[in-house]
Amino acid sequence: MENEIKATEESVEPIDIQAGPTPEELRRQRMAITGIIIGVLVILALIIASVVFLLNPGTDTARFRDVFIIFMALESIIIGLVLIILVVQLARLINLLQNEIKPILDSTNETVSTLRGTTQFLSDNLAEPVIKLNEYFAGLQHFMKLVRPARKNKNNQSNE
Repeated sequence: MENEIKATEESVEPIDIQAGPTPEELRRQRMAITGIIIGVLVILALIIASVVFLLNPGTDTARFRDVFIIFMALESIIIGLVLIILVVQLARLINLLQNEIKPILDSTNETVSTLRGTTQFLSDNLAEPVIKLNEYFAGLQHFMKLVRPARKNKNNQSNE
């Protein structure tokens, strides 16, 4: 048992607590923020360019409308694919919860019930008899003090 405890203590690595994010995390955050800003600027530039292009008198808006409809159809196809992936991931999560996590929880529940029974058994058959025995010894000790008064020290009796 002691070997198991020592092995467990040795296998645990100390946690390195840092005050802030690492330089690698900071670099990733900066890159992500930069990418988002560039993406927003590109979308704004495309919107402004399309509005300027449509406001020209010689622009064929029907063709531009058709291209926009095609892009919207492609976007809806992409959103549909992403939703399908989301449903598949959700199904995998539900499968994980039902087939792997639930048995672990059931096993843990069974272990706790066994432990509860063991502690009740130990309490009934070990702790209570020991406590009662201590009560009897304390009562006997108190009875002996009453029957046989405490002796005074011989030196104290001679000085008086």
